[in-house]
Amino acid sequence: MSDSIHQEVVIDASADRIYDALTSEQHFTGFTGGAPSEIDATAGGAFTCFGGMITGRNIELVPGRRVVQAWRVKNWPDGTYSIVRFELAATGTSTQLVFDQSGHPALAQQELEGGWHKM
Repeated sequence: MSDSIHQEVVIDASADRIYDALTSEQHFTGFTGGAPSEIDATAGGAFTCFGGMITGRNIELVPGRRVVQAWRVKNWPDGTYSIVRFELAATGTSTQLVFDQSGHPALAQQELEGGWHKM
């Protein structure tokens, strides 16, 4: 396994709006460029995104504050999941998003870091 990925960014949107973008099929598909997604926005609910390239389950959902997911790429070895965590904190009219991912294959580190930064 690899090191973790940690990124922080301030987004000019409310924490509720960002949470909705992460947990709503329509909004997620819209902000990621139109690739199909299916999201069951409940704890334990399954999701697929980027046309099925990414699959997983929601572990913890706290509206406007936190999304934690077990997350995998289609071509990873069977049974390999990483943990993805989005922490949201309102800062006036903006939101600080703190992102962490751990447990992914070491060979995926560079590609994942670049993809998260891009998205």
